[in-house]
Amino acid sequence: MSIKILLADDHKIIRDGLRALIDMQEDMEVVADAHNGRTAVELARNLAPHVVVMDVSMPDLNGIDATRKILTALPKVKVIALSMYSDRRFVTEMFKAGAAGYLLKDCAFEELSRAINTVMSGNIYISPTIANLVVENLVQRTGPKNAGSVFSQLTHREREVLQLIAEGKTTKRIAAQCHISIKTVETHRKHIMEKLSLNSVAELTKYAIREGLTPLEK
Repeated sequence: MSIKILLADDHKIIRDGLRALIDMQEDMEVVADAHNGRTAVELARNLAPHVVVMDVSMPDLNGIDATRKILTALPKVKVIALSMYSDRRFVTEMFKAGAAGYLLKDCAFEELSRAINTVMSGNIYISPTIANLVVENLVQRTGPKNAGSVFSQLTHREREVLQLIAEGKTTKRIAAQCHISIKTVETHRKHIMEKLSLNSVAELTKYAIREGLTPLEK
């Protein structure tokens, strides 16, 4: 039986390249690809792939929260982060969201293939290039817990709203995408600004980009 794989990355050239390489493998097949986190969640729910190769920073819904949504609905799915970020925050938050693997985009395809087979065997895969970050995080757990992280300061819904605000979506559009009322969106925005001590959409946008919540290119 082939391993069914869903690719989630906002760059088409990466999705196309990975699809071509994966489809050359006898025991793997790409069943779909997604250009943003929200689409990745929808496709995962509809197709139930064995593995999702997930970028961390994507439009509409970041890879960390997309991973959390996918695994809430489909706990048996294995999510592998394939990211340009080696920052401890992103590595830690992806694993907290339930990811089974994490590797960097500058890796060779052979490493991704190895990671897929590793997680399908029920094990965790951590790229050797970031393994030290995981160890350091374990050592430092007795200290402050990411006090300044967007993932510790805001709720899942507040992060979702913040990302859409930073990407230029109108209040009406955000309400429709999140299936909430316009008044609720406005309340979330007010709470986000209060929590982060920010006073404008421009400041929110800069913060979201700095925290890696949304890509620079939208």
